[in-house]
Amino acid sequence: MYRVKDLFEQHGVRLELELVAGSSGLQRTILVPQANRPGISLAGYMKGYANKRILIFGRLEFHYLKDLDVKTRKNRLRALLSPQTPAVIVARKHRPPKELIDLCEERGIPLLRAGMSTMNLLSKLTLLLAEEFAPSIDLHGTLVEVFGIGVLIQGESSVGKSEAALGLIERGHRLISDDVVRVKKKEANFLEGRGIALTRHLMEIRGIGIINVAYLYGAVCVREAKSIDIIVKLEEWDDNKYYDRVGIEEKTETILDIPVPCHILPVKPGRDVVLLLETIALNHRLKLLGYHSAKEFQSKLLEKISNGENHLG
Repeated sequence: MYRVKDLFEQHGVRLELELVAGSSGLQRTILVPQANRPGISLAGYMKGYANKRILIFGRLEFHYLKDLDVKTRKNRLRALLSPQTPAVIVARKHRPPKELIDLCEERGIPLLRAGMSTMNLLSKLTLLLAEEFAPSIDLHGTLVEVFGIGVLIQGESSVGKSEAALGLIERGHRLISDDVVRVKKKEANFLEGRGIALTRHLMEIRGIGIINVAYLYGAVCVREAKSIDIIVKLEEWDDNKYYDRVGIEEKTETILDIPVPCHILPVKPGRDVVLLLETIALNHRLKLLGYHSAKEFQSKLLEKISNGENHLG
């Protein structure tokens, strides 16, 4: 549930907002992540009017209202401000007409004033609301950036996720979040992961405790957010389990309806997990450039078989 109060407190400075009237309605819920100008509804045509959106008034709307007589102006504003209207924002620091102030106070609709232009306000507000309403989920794991690739490391407790991430950080890669990763589905249809405020830049290393990566390794080794490009699941090595040795089959895991390439990485004493994670990230970058090592090997092998060659030299 996202309220007008949340918008005002979190983004009021960025949008240059100040409260003019209707403070009793700050608890109103914003149901639709969109804002719009009154348009022809201000002229009395209410068919199809979206009354659940934040309403924005600019210079043109006030010029039009000024040309109306008092009675008509009141009637038009009463029709616009429905019980579902979450808030009204006035652009360019315009002074709202008395009728608008009184009506917002009477109906408990927050009336805010912004310093920026109408179109600038509309575009910024739309982006902020889209961000706040984006589908999200909290996942258990550690998110790191390796060679520019967002790698989500998952696995059972004590399998070595944080230790592997720490090894990557020591090699110059960057930590986004340890233990809990908050994932959001972005408009461009990709996933973005970030840490929660309480544990930002912190890691839990068994036998050591909580460490602050930014303090130990410097601010260059942390990052606030990163796209999740691949998932690597660490698991204890099982001699009775078959592990893919070629890499032809590409596994994916779906998060918020978006498939993400997924790798199963078995760990055991003697395996350099940090090196393997770096290799997975580099190999993923090659695939993005159109080069797939396993498929190229398969293609060459099939070509030799079709030519009747009985050796691989």
